[in-house]
Amino acid sequence: MSTKVRSYTDKELIQKVKSLPNFKRIPKQRWILGVRSNEDTYNTYDDKFYEFEGEKFIRVLTGTTNAGAGVLRGGFLKYNRRGTAILKSEEWYYNVWSYGLHRGKMPALKQTGRRVKVYRDGNKNRKAEQIGDYELGWFGINYHTNTYNFSKSSLKVVNWLIGYWSAGCQVINNRKEYIKQIDYYKYSLESGKQIMVSFCLIDEF
Repeated sequence: MSTKVRSYTDKELIQKVKSLPNFKRIPKQRWILGVRSNEDTYNTYDDKFYEFEGEKFIRVLTGTTNAGAGVLRGGFLKYNRRGTAILKSEEWYYNVWSYGLHRGKMPALKQTGRRVKVYRDGNKNRKAEQIGDYELGWFGINYHTNTYNFSKSSLKVVNWLIGYWSAGCQVINNRKEYIKQIDYYKYSLESGKQIMVSFCLIDEF
């Protein structure tokens, strides 16, 4: 199984993110671009995440920008009764993340910086929808992978079902590639090279 999000050239992606209403600048340091699939396959990692340094492409990973089945179908009630957090797309979120531990267990990028925009999808159907008015705030919208087990055997696994791994977080399902990526941000924070990480989320185009 794999995501069906179309492939893009670096130029296409950079042109797209520069066209967004709240675009200010391309970060000079490393930043992440999420592309939300138009297909929106239920409970499936069907999105892509591109990493850039300035306008230079670094890598692409598969994952999800939407919550999984457990949360969409009612699990959101334990977090917020209004509905599942769906991060607003076609937006730049500058200096939103820094390296830390997701739930105190997993190396991740945590929402320690600026606020983000989320919709609350509470209709309990099989689609992650941007409906109603969005909220602006700190909702713990982190960037992480889908395991707390980082043994060599676990890192070989690529799981394509989201389950409860996202309640609004941006989640990578290729664990081995994720560790390579997140180690860079850990080192960058410790060395003072890069403290904050910017994120941009767009829809497939």
